[in-house]
Amino acid sequence: MNLYFELLKTPVFTVKDVNKYYDNMDSARSAIKRLMKEGMVAKIRNNMYTCISGETGAPVANRFQIASKITPTSYVSHHTAMEYYGITDQVYYDVYVASETSFREFEFDGYTYRYVASKDMEGVETPALSGGIRITNRERTLVDCVKDMDKIAGIEEVIQDIGSMKRMQEKRVLKYLDLLSNQFLYQKMGFLLSEYKEKMGLSDEFFDTCKSQIGKSKRYLTKDMSSGRYVDEWKLVIPENIYNMKNGVIEDATI
Repeated sequence: MNLYFELLKTPVFTVKDVNKYYDNMDSARSAIKRLMKEGMVAKIRNNMYTCISGETGAPVANRFQIASKITPTSYVSHHTAMEYYGITDQVYYDVYVASETSFREFEFDGYTYRYVASKDMEGVETPALSGGIRITNRERTLVDCVKDMDKIAGIEEVIQDIGSMKRMQEKRVLKYLDLLSNQFLYQKMGFLLSEYKEKMGLSDEFFDTCKSQIGKSKRYLTKDMSSGRYVDEWKLVIPENIYNMKNGVIEDATI
């Protein structure tokens, strides 16, 4: 048996995984140390390892596979899920990982893995042939990004991502909105998606449902606003020229 070639079948592995070949934990640890010394295995964090490709010299596990193995309930979320689906063409070096149990943030291979608290696994899927990746589906990703846009991505990134998305399953979006039961989220979602109604294939009923849940409160769309205008339909104060924003600053649309 060649242990390295066996481990190549498992992008992210632990001592327990290696022990399947030894039935002795000390021997399993010794085998991992030997492979690390030979440059064939890299330590991701405590009790998480991946093989190093003999062809490229890079870790075999990608950031999405690593994120999915940090805890028993961890999964790829928010902007990192947008990257996985190819919705954004930018590469970010923060990997957002939702989990029902917390973990200490860490760095590996140039990426920082950041913890996001998760209360449920609704909308979390394991795509076929992904090597064990757990990730929020597109609709859940959209809802999470809008919900947390002041904490994680920022309004300009969220708008750019929404503009790059195609048809959405509105029943899924409404299901996640109902689970969260947040008036402000209904306001934000209704306003931000109204610009892309036809492109996303959203019905009038979708927006009527959002409006029925927003109550009477008037709110600012985002906390970082220096000026704005009021949109009565959604009871929101939004940035002026919101669709010409870049890096939080309004660009001159005439340039």
